Parts: sequence; structure tokens; C-alpha cells
Amino acid sequence: MTHLPACSINIQENDPECDKKGCGCTQKTNSRFFSQDSAVYDWREFVCGWGAAFINISITFPINKLIFRQMLHGIGVGNAAGQLSSEGFHYLYRGILPPLCQKTVSLSIMFGVYEECRRPLENADVHHYLSKVIASMVAGTVEATLMPFERVQTLLQHQHYHTHFRNTFHALKEIGVNYGFKEYYRGLTPILLRNGPSNVFFFFLRDEANYYLPQHDSWWGQASQQFLSGALIGAFISTVFYPLNVVKVHLQSTLGGKFQNFTSVLVDLYKARGFRNMYRGVHMNYTRSFISWGVINAAYEFLKKYVF
Repeated sequence: MTHLPACSINIQENDPECDKKGCGCTQKTNSRFFSQDSAVYDWREFVCGWGAAFINISITFPINKLIFRQMLHGIGVGNAAGQLSSEGFHYLYRGILPPLCQKTVSLSIMFGVYEECRRPLENADVHHYLSKVIASMVAGTVEATLMPFERVQTLLQHQHYHTHFRNTFHALKEIGVNYGFKEYYRGLTPILLRNGPSNVFFFFLRDEANYYLPQHDSWWGQASQQFLSGALIGAFISTVFYPLNVVKVHLQSTLGGKFQNFTSVLVDLYKARGFRNMYRGVHMNYTRSFISWGVINAAYEFLKKYVF
């Protein structure tokens, strides 16, 4: 079964309207996935998103930690790698549990909630592009509820807190007991500004790529194409939204005290570093995103096609 893109819900086989919309759908679909009374397609989206994220995080976490140090200290890749090397292998995967929990659930929400929102909108005759935008923004906003995991990951990756927290659960407990629930959501603004719009870019570009790129008969040809398209889309999106992640890291690297304003931190960082240094570490970031989103896209399609 070839990829069944987002817009192919509730269409009849050989529907001429499909090509008019230019939405990336194939003309022949397997109707068992689109029955109004069936939940097969629904839970499959959630599970495939979860599995793709698990595979991705396991591979790319060390690269993510290197980028984090560059964002935090504004240093080159050599100095960041030197920090991690001096700390030893024991600390290399320290902090992996929060992103593993957060990203697996987050991508499950991203793909699942997107479809759950988009399909009713299109069934209600909302324009398919507008449906994608609304569904993407809703999915991104729901993803933000998982922010406590991202918050703890930031603290566990910061060398200043190596002796403060033993592990993820200890950090979650200490933050909640000593600083209150609100502390989990320090730095929420850049996450909201990042999640929704980046989802819009991803789903729109992915569906367009699936529509215009040729289909391959061999599994490896299809997998390679899915990896490359996902990798290029992910690298582009991560570069566009990179400054938001820099601000987020700085907002979340402090524990307790007054909550800093997003705009003031952005302006202060820009004045201190300049535009070029706001992108310090971006080459490692788009390299990681290239690999990460290539793996996610290929793994997601593989799980949909061969596992289910």
C-alpha cells in the first residue's frame, strides 16, 4: 500500500476532484481505512508517530546534546564536544528519558491529532489548505502540554545542575515541590510560537512532496525518497525556527525567580550576540534535523505500510 496522504479521506475511487485539489492524494484508496465507523486509521496514526519518534531519539540524542551546549554558551562545536568528552560517557545520555517520553507522545499527538482535526473540517467542506493550517496549529498547541518534559531535559543537560538532580523523576518532583506547577511551563511562549507554525510547514510540504514526487516499486527506493524528503523539510523548518529555540533554552536554563519576558530576552540576546551568533550551532542543528526528520518520515511510512 502506497502512502495515503492527509487529504485522501472520504473520497471515492478514481475521484476526479482529487487532482483538482492538488493535495497529494492517490486516486485509488483502501476504503477500510476511511470508513466513518472504523477506528483503524485513527489509532494507526498515533502508534506510527510514537514508533517513529522512539527510533529517532535513540539515534540523535548525542547530537542534540551537543547543539544544546552551543545554544547555551554560544561556543563552537569543538568546545561543546570537549565539554561532553570531559564529562565522560556516563553523562552523554543523561537526560534522554524526558525527550524520549516527550517526543514519542508529542509525535503521536502531532500525527494523530492533526488527522483527527483535519478530517472533520474537510468533511464540513472547509478548504483543504485551511483545514491543514487549523489542524496543524491545534496539534502544535496540544503538543505544548508536554512541555514539562522539555523543561526537565534542559535542566538535566545543563552542567550546572548535574549535582542537583539524580534523574528525570527526581527533577520533576523537586521542581513541583520546591517551585510549583508554574515552573514546569517556564518558556512556554517560544514553544507555542514554534510548534503550530512548524507543523503547518511540515504537513503542507510533506503532502506536496508526496503528490509530486514519483512512486517507487521497490521498498528501498520508496524509503530513500521518504527519508530525503523528510530530511530536507525538517532541516529547512529547524533553521527557520532556530532563534526561537535559542530563546527557549535561555528562558529554561534558570530555575526559580522571576519569569523573564520572551521579547526582552530575544532583544537582549540579539544585542549581545548579533544576528549571526543567534544562529550559533545552526549547522549542527540542521544536520541533526536532516537526520532526525529523515528517520521520522521514513520510519513513520514504514510502520504504516509494513507493520499495520
